[in-house]
Amino acid sequence: MSWLIKSSIGRKFVQSISGLFLILFLLFHLSMNLVLLFSYETYDFLANEILGANWWAIVGTAVIAAGFVIHVIWGIILTLQNRRARGKEKYASATKTKTTWSSQNMLVLGLFILLFLIIHLYQFWYQMQFKELFMIDGARHDSAVLVAEVFSNIWVLILYELAFIALWFHLTHGFWSALHSAGVDNGVWMKRIKVLGNVVATIICLGFAIVPIAIYLGYSNLLG
Repeated sequence: MSWLIKSSIGRKFVQSISGLFLILFLLFHLSMNLVLLFSYETYDFLANEILGANWWAIVGTAVIAAGFVIHVIWGIILTLQNRRARGKEKYASATKTKTTWSSQNMLVLGLFILLFLIIHLYQFWYQMQFKELFMIDGARHDSAVLVAEVFSNIWVLILYELAFIALWFHLTHGFWSALHSAGVDNGVWMKRIKVLGNVVATIICLGFAIVPIAIYLGYSNLLG
């Protein structure tokens, strides 16, 4: 199994699998976020009772964190490796295939998303699960109210929307690239997969973007 770490093909495979895993997590996270638009009580139940400081939620958090760390580290390694190999022709290919802006800036997009994620984890995960798990005063159990409070700030709203835009660019390239690295290498199907990737990325990012906008514009009455 050492080829997964030592070889270029192995690292790309690990990067692709971790990326696809994170896309599945994003779809799960999105489905929960959308619940907030329909039922505050159900959202609180899911956030506090199902995803609180329970052992299964802690294990799930650890697995997701491991997947994200692997994805970030392997992404940096692959980017640096590609830049060293190509020198000045960083984005040129043997076939002179035109590259997209997102493919040229995956590392920058990924680092911006990482910075956003740190802020996001502090605003929500730290305030709810982490504080409860380590018995720190001030743990929030009114998850829906916390969400409404955070998104009542215009600067937070702008940051989140910018992060969702960056995520869209990252996903539109990452989705088909991950499948390609995992072994899907067919001219006809790759065109279809790229279209599917655009659709999936749009659904995920648009879904995430709707929730903070709706709350900021007054859809939520949690703050009175």
